[in-house]
Amino acid sequence: MSSAAEQEAGQGPAGTPAETGEPSGGPGAGTRTDAPRPRGAGPVRSDAEAAVRAEAAQAHRAGRAEAVRAGAPAPAVWPGAPMPLGARFRVGPDGVAGTNFALWAGGAEAVELCLFDERGAETRCPLTELTHEIWHGFVPGVRPGQRYGYRVHGRWDPWTGARWNAAKLLLDPYARAVDGTFALPPEVYGHVRDWPDQHVADTVRDDRDSAPFVPKGVVVHDDDDWMADRRPKTPWADSVIYELHVRGFTELHPDIPPELRGTYAGLAHPAAIEHLTRLGVTAVELLPVHQFAHEDHLLRRGLRNHWGYNSIGYFAPHADYSASGTAGGQVGEFKRMVHALHDAGIEVILDVVYNHTAEAGELGPMLSLRGIDNRGYYRLRDDPRRYADYTGCGNTLHVVQPQVLRLITDSLRYWVTEMGVDGFRFDLAAALARSMHDVDMLSPFLAVIAQDPVLRRVKLIAEPWDVGNGGYQVGAFPPLWTEWNDRYRDAVRDFWRGALPDVRDLGYRLTGSSDLYAWGGRRPYASVNFVTAHDGFTLRDLVSYEQKHNEANGEGNRDGTSDNRAWNCGAEGEIDDPEVNALRRRQLRNLLTTLLLSTGVPMLVAGDEMGRTQGGNNNAYCQDNETGWLDWSLLERPEWRELTELTARVLTLRRTHPVLRRRAFFSGRAQAPDGLRDLAWFTRDGREMTEGDWYAPAATLGLYLSGRDIPGRDARGEPVTDDSFLAVLHAGAEPTAFALPGAPWASAYELLLDTSREEQAEAPGTVLDGGREMTVPARSVLLLRVTA
Repeated sequence: MSSAAEQEAGQGPAGTPAETGEPSGGPGAGTRTDAPRPRGAGPVRSDAEAAVRAEAAQAHRAGRAEAVRAGAPAPAVWPGAPMPLGARFRVGPDGVAGTNFALWAGGAEAVELCLFDERGAETRCPLTELTHEIWHGFVPGVRPGQRYGYRVHGRWDPWTGARWNAAKLLLDPYARAVDGTFALPPEVYGHVRDWPDQHVADTVRDDRDSAPFVPKGVVVHDDDDWMADRRPKTPWADSVIYELHVRGFTELHPDIPPELRGTYAGLAHPAAIEHLTRLGVTAVELLPVHQFAHEDHLLRRGLRNHWGYNSIGYFAPHADYSASGTAGGQVGEFKRMVHALHDAGIEVILDVVYNHTAEAGELGPMLSLRGIDNRGYYRLRDDPRRYADYTGCGNTLHVVQPQVLRLITDSLRYWVTEMGVDGFRFDLAAALARSMHDVDMLSPFLAVIAQDPVLRRVKLIAEPWDVGNGGYQVGAFPPLWTEWNDRYRDAVRDFWRGALPDVRDLGYRLTGSSDLYAWGGRRPYASVNFVTAHDGFTLRDLVSYEQKHNEANGEGNRDGTSDNRAWNCGAEGEIDDPEVNALRRRQLRNLLTTLLLSTGVPMLVAGDEMGRTQGGNNNAYCQDNETGWLDWSLLERPEWRELTELTARVLTLRRTHPVLRRRAFFSGRAQAPDGLRDLAWFTRDGREMTEGDWYAPAATLGLYLSGRDIPGRDARGEPVTDDSFLAVLHAGAEPTAFALPGAPWASAYELLLDTSREEQAEAPGTVLDGGREMTVPARSVLLLRVTA
C-alpha cells in the first residue's frame, strides 16, 4: 500500500512512470528537459559548470551520432567465461586476443557492455550469456586501454528495493583502473535529484543518460612479475606503523619533482623514502587509495573529499594520485611504489573501506552497485526503500550475501597477490562483522578471512567499532587480528593532561592491554597503540587547542568530535608566548616517547614527528589544501627538527632492545629461579606499588622492565636476554623527587632520555646510584638503563 504522499505524487508500486512508459515528469528527467526548476531543488550550478556539462553531453551525442553515420557495427561478442569477474585481457579461442567481461547482476533482466572510444563515442554490446547470475562475454580485439562501463536493465520499483535504470552508465565493481572524475551532476542520479517533494524523490526515475558525466573503467593488462620483489615480512612485534596520505605527504615536499608531488610516484621518490627510513618506521599505512568519489555536499561548497573514505572502485588505485595518466598507467605506478618501499624494508598497509560505498542513501547517486543490483549489494531496512546504515554514510554493504563477500575477498587478494601490499586496516570493521544485524565474531566475513590461504598471512588491523547498536568491539576480534586501541589513546591523553582519576587503566595500556587482549592466544601486538590518528587533532594541535576549529569545513563547526581530551597548555591556539610554546613542545615529547616505549604496536601519524598543525581542525577530511598537507618547511626550524630526531632516537632504542617490543604479555613473576619479575611498578618513594596505590590519584609512575626475563627464544632456540630499563613518567606541574629502586633491581642506572630537554645527548648519559633519590623535572619522561 503506497503512502498518501506517494499517491498524491502519482507514484506507487502499481503506477510508477517506469511501468507505464511515461516520463517521470521531473525537471530535466525523461523528456521534460525544459520544465521550470522547482523550489527547494538545491542551489543553481555555476555558469562554468553548466558549460562543462553541456560540452560533455554534446561531445557524447556527437560521438554516438558519428558512429551511427559511419555504420560502425557492434563488435562480435563471443560467449566467454563467467570467471574471473571483471575485464580480463587474454588470448581467446583460435589465438584471438581480446577481453573477457563478466559481471554479477543477480536480478537483472539484461546487461549491455558499453565501449567508449577516445572521442566518447559509445558502442553497446549486449551480453547474452548468463551463468550463475553472472553475465559474460568475450569481445575480440578489445585491448588494454579500452574504456568501458555497463548498462543494466531491470524493474524500477524502489518500494521493493529494485532500482534498475539502464539510462545510467555503471562502473564495473571489478574495474582495475578508472578514467575520469565523479562530479555528481543531476544526470548521474537514478532518481530525479531535484524533485520538489524530497520525501518521494528517490521513487521518481530519471531517464537522462549519465554516460557523459561519469568515469569509465579501463581494461588493464596484468603483466608485472613479482618474483623479484622481496616483501619485508616484518614480524608484528617489531612493527612501527606510520599513517600517511599519499597526496598530503608528498604535495609540498621540496625535494620531490613538482610533476610527481601528490602521487604514488612521489611517495616512491628517494626523498620521501629517506624520511621514512631515517625515522625507523617499518610500515606505511596509506589512507584510502581505492577509487573514491567526492560527496555532492562538498562539491556544492567548493570542497573535495581529501581522506578518501568514500570508495566506489575496490580494485582501482585512485586516479587522482597518478602521475602516469589514468588510462591504466596508475596501476603500474602503484606497483612501482610498492616495489620501492619494499626495497627500503618498508611494508605497505592499505586503509580499506568495505563497509559502505560512495552511493550513499536512497537520495545518493547511481554509480555502480545500486544500479547493478541494489538488493543484492546493500543492507536494506524493513522498508526496502531505505538503507540500513551502520556507518553514518548512508548505506552499508551486505557482507552476508555471497556475492558481496566474494567482491571484498577478491579485492583483498588482488591487492596482495597482484599489487604487492602487505596488509589492511579495515575502516569500521564491526560493520563487516555483522551477521544479519548484530556484530558476530563468527560472521561469514571473519570466517572467510581466517581460512583464506592468502589473507590469513597478511597484516589485518580492525577499527573495532561502527556507529550501530553494539558496534563498539575493542578487544573482541579473534586471533590473527590486531586492533586500533582507542582506550590506549584516551588513557595516555588523560594522564598527560592530568585528568586520570587513578593509574589502573594507564598501567594496562603501557604494557600491552592484557585486560583486552590476553585471551585466545592473542599477544601484546594485538594492540595498535596510538595517541593521534588522521581523524582528530594532530599531536601539536592536541597540546595547542582544547576546542575544535572546523569552520573551514562549512558545517558550522558541528562536524568532528567535541571529546578531544586535549590540553592547550593555558592558551587556545598558536601564540608567541615562549613559555607556553616550550611547554607544548615538552608535552609533544612526552606523548611521543610514551607511545614509542609502550608495549604493543605503535602508530605514528605523518607529520606529528615534526609538529604538523591543522590549525585546530579535528576533522580535516575535506581539506585538500595546506591544512591537510604536510608542511616540510617545519624541518628548517631547530625546535621541530629536534622533535624529529628524538622520534628517530627512541625508535632506534625500540628496534635495538627486545624488552621494549615483547612478544608475550608480562606475568609479574620471575621467569627463572634466579631472575627478577619481568615487570615491577614503583611509586615515587621507591617502593613497589600495592593494590591501594592503583586506586589512588598519581602524577608519577615508575615501571621496571627486566631484560633477564623475556619469555621465548630466538630463531636459533637460544634464550632472549636484554638490558633492563626503568621508565619514570611524571605528569605533575612541579619537579618531584623519585627514589631509584636499589638491590635487587639495580645498583646503578644510566640516564638515556629526558624529555624535559629540547636536545637529547647522543653520548651515554649520567650514571645514578640505585637506592638514591633523583629529581624528576616537571612534566617529563625519563628512561634509565640498568648498568649494574
